[in-house]
Amino acid sequence: MKPAGILPSQLLREAVEAGALFACRPIREDQIQPASLDLRLGRRAWRVRASFLPGPDGAVAERIERHAMHGIDLAQGAVLERGCVYIAELMERVALDTGTAAIANPKSSTGRLDVFARLIADRVPEFDRLPAGYSGRLYVELAPRTFSILVREGARLVQLRLRRGAQAGDDPALRDLHARDALVDREAVIDDGLVLTVDTEGAGGVIAWKARAHAGLVDVERIDHYDPEEFWEPVAARPGRGIVLNPDDFYILSSKETVSIPPDHAAEMRPYDTRVGEFRVHYAGFFDPGFGYGAGSRAVLEVRAHDVPFVVEDGQPVGRLIYEPMLEVPDKIYGGGIGSTYQAQGLRLGKQFREPRGSG
Repeated sequence: MKPAGILPSQLLREAVEAGALFACRPIREDQIQPASLDLRLGRRAWRVRASFLPGPDGAVAERIERHAMHGIDLAQGAVLERGCVYIAELMERVALDTGTAAIANPKSSTGRLDVFARLIADRVPEFDRLPAGYSGRLYVELAPRTFSILVREGARLVQLRLRRGAQAGDDPALRDLHARDALVDREAVIDDGLVLTVDTEGAGGVIAWKARAHAGLVDVERIDHYDPEEFWEPVAARPGRGIVLNPDDFYILSSKETVSIPPDHAAEMRPYDTRVGEFRVHYAGFFDPGFGYGAGSRAVLEVRAHDVPFVVEDGQPVGRLIYEPMLEVPDKIYGGGIGSTYQAQGLRLGKQFREPRGSG
């Protein structure tokens, strides 16, 4: 029986060379991450009336024709307005073999801008999943929730992981994997993963950022450019009182635990059971091999309340970290050596924003 696991960078490179991953323009080396491939926006996008899935017998192009309001050319850049839903074609396509499936996720900076970015594909009746053996075109649904964004052809907002063999998370042995080393601050194991809790006390300073209403436009490709105070309101710690989440607001918080991903594993953060409270971690997230390895890094949490204001207490569970083995140790590891943005992070905004004054 062949081993199961996530394809590392060198096997992703082989998949490109073999034609299992291909694109209308050559796939670049810097798209290949330790455990995923960055996907690029194509030239065409469409404003649509509502989100949709194509269903098991449907093509995305047919649904676009049915639901599109107008087309958009991304070659010179275009503004995607908050509160609207768009479908964009992706440059990349796949031709997976029958033993390989795929899962997609927004890139970290996409989630920190509060942009829904979900992969959709022909005849696939769910978001962010490609079944084993899938072959065809890829699209992404984009729905900015807080900030209007400027995007261009070639922008990278989502990433794709290839998984060979058994479905990740099905093996109960993974639940306890690296339980001692993965959470540096303390050991905590729950069903189906390692618990992550929220920090609402910190060291007595800023413990969260709340997005400002009616802020300006964000160009997703401008790095270290925007003044955070024009887009975010700092939330100070109030020891013993937690933080009240307003249902119409978007928050950036951090985990109380520091996370370390060993080089031979990848991880995914999934929302904790919503029965613990009327809120959820807004976006799941991929953690690459080497993230926080050694000293550990905080997990950044994009959080919304549901329908009513809700108090989040310090140490309250918000997510779970699912570990999966790599098929091989990647030939590139998350960190400064490959230009990774969020190694050794604390409470960190997206890479488009400058470091807040007084944060260091």
